[in-house]
Amino acid sequence: MKKIHFILLSLFLLLFTTGYSQRGLYEPIDLSRVTWSLDDFGRMYTFDDVPVDKIQKEFGFRPTDKWLKEVRLSAVQFGGGCSGSFVSADGLIMTNHHCVRSRLRDIEREGENIYRDGFYARSLSEERRFPGLYVDQLIDIKDVTSVIFDAMGKGQSAEEKVQLKNDKIKELEHKYTNKKKHIIAKVVTLYNGGKYSLYIYKRYDDIRLVMVPDVQITATGWDWDNFTYPRYELDFAFVRAYENGKPARIKHYFTWSDRGASENEPVFVIGRPGNTDRLLSVKELEFYRDVRHPLILNYFNQRYNAQFKYFINHPERQAHELSTLLSIANARKYYAGIYMALRDDYIMTRKKRFEQALKDSVMSNPQLKSQYAGLWHHIDSIIDQLSKIEPQYLFASLLTRMPSAAWQTAFHLYRYAKGDQSMTFDQVFVPETDTEREDYNVQAIADFLYKVKGDNCFILQSLFRKDKDAYQSLKQVTRLYDRKFAREIYELGAAEIMESEDPLMIVARLIMKTIEDNQARRQKLMAELDVDNQKLGYLIFKVYGTNIPPDATLTLRITPGFMRGYEYNGTLAPAKTTYYGLYDRYYSFGKKPYPWGLHPRWQKPPKGLDLSIPMCFVSTNDIVGGNSGSAVINKDRQIVGLIHDGNLESLAGAYIFLEDDNRAIATDSWGLMEALKYVYKTDRLIKEIQIGHLSK
Repeated sequence: MKKIHFILLSLFLLLFTTGYSQRGLYEPIDLSRVTWSLDDFGRMYTFDDVPVDKIQKEFGFRPTDKWLKEVRLSAVQFGGGCSGSFVSADGLIMTNHHCVRSRLRDIEREGENIYRDGFYARSLSEERRFPGLYVDQLIDIKDVTSVIFDAMGKGQSAEEKVQLKNDKIKELEHKYTNKKKHIIAKVVTLYNGGKYSLYIYKRYDDIRLVMVPDVQITATGWDWDNFTYPRYELDFAFVRAYENGKPARIKHYFTWSDRGASENEPVFVIGRPGNTDRLLSVKELEFYRDVRHPLILNYFNQRYNAQFKYFINHPERQAHELSTLLSIANARKYYAGIYMALRDDYIMTRKKRFEQALKDSVMSNPQLKSQYAGLWHHIDSIIDQLSKIEPQYLFASLLTRMPSAAWQTAFHLYRYAKGDQSMTFDQVFVPETDTEREDYNVQAIADFLYKVKGDNCFILQSLFRKDKDAYQSLKQVTRLYDRKFAREIYELGAAEIMESEDPLMIVARLIMKTIEDNQARRQKLMAELDVDNQKLGYLIFKVYGTNIPPDATLTLRITPGFMRGYEYNGTLAPAKTTYYGLYDRYYSFGKKPYPWGLHPRWQKPPKGLDLSIPMCFVSTNDIVGGNSGSAVINKDRQIVGLIHDGNLESLAGAYIFLEDDNRAIATDSWGLMEALKYVYKTDRLIKEIQIGHLSK
């Protein structure tokens, strides 16, 4: 009996600590009882509007102005779109491996493969500069809303208002930018235009590599584990900011937590989330669901299929081909996740309930009613018009991006003929360098056409035959694979190009005409929608104030949360995963190099490494793409983790934040340090992290 009581008590405590899910596996949802919450809009707070009272109430910690300033100045953002943090007074920056992955070849020397094997500078002189890489530190924020509104008020049409807004933004940015002092100013649009802030940055444009691990440990599971949890990887990199040829002297930086955070401990993510659309109308979300996202997802799915086939067939080129595969796979899974969210009745019901509550607020307030009563009707009208244009426009636009050699040559010839006379022939003609790759890419085009348009598609019938594979069929139809033929057309000039009877050129002209015929009308409608969304954002701001944070804008935010596991697939995900799991995956999948393989240095547990130490953890922090490389800190401003991803459920965060489902995934500070000690033996780096400055 005692054993039964113990089991029941354990289950109760486990469920209690992982949180109650409104959409549990075992309880049907009654949509008529679903309501919305202010929490649906998440916790991505700007540093000039941090709700300290709310944070104290929910997380038991009240950030002071001094604490917030020190945290803000300890963070950086990368020009390439990632986040990072200073972790020493000598400019040492922590970020993700995947934030610098594409730049590693730029600094390789003969005989090296940094992507595959990693890199460690054993002395300051060995640190290598990345060409063109920079980071920005947010040093000040100014409210410029009234200045922008005054400028827009002088416009008559929606397009004129947008142009005046853009002109004023350029003027403000120019006024506050001082490149000699490395000061960069950017106007940030908040609440879809309900508020404008001028962000002033200190730029560091001399960034050098200190250490990256082998790529395999940074992404075990590759595209399969992307946006999933439990996870077993160490996605980290260390770079250094220099000024005047010397390590930059930094006043504000994060210190290191040796043991990380505990389950249910409050933690804070400091980084630059990319983009969310939580303030949009339901009508526009339905437009994404029914019109845009299915096409985009289909496009990336066919691109992925082509790249995956080539990747599997060429293990000798794995490192190079894997990078391309991961890029396409990331986009495919992202669109799959957000498309899945928009087809979720529970999510859409919550969005509809909020919109109705907002409409009720407008109709019950005479002043708001006079200004906003017709807003949704106008948005609906614009979306209805866009819905007639977008399917063909987007379909044609996606077709122009297909990577087939002959296909791209046709579009390059068209652009040259239409006025881009600066294009040389070598820029116009795309040679077929790999027959197998071209075969897969052409098949992807045919599959995309069939999936979207079916057998009756004119382009499909013009270029491909059912009795042959797509590549051989296209090669028999067009002569644009022939360099000599393509040069003849190019040299004859624009008129000949526009009259060419080559079937692929005919198709290219048809596709481009579809884009051009709809472009002006679409641009006008998008400008009108932009103005209406600004009104909607401003209305939400007027009604709810900063109780609803603005959508993510690729700018610095602070988001609080708890380290906490969750329910998924009928089971429980632990708050932390350990090194034991890394080796379980490796052996369970037969020690194959893809996708759960290990670099030789990891294939046997290194001496001294305790496999029970955590590698990764999940938390309820509100993040999206762009947060990669963000520090996870505790209330003492100590790093407890490094964000590198979210779970699949977090992709719904583009439109709504649901704490029961949404999880941020981070590399654990404890596990990372153990790897530096026992696997990579980076003594100089370890000492700098621990003492906060370069060792004398």
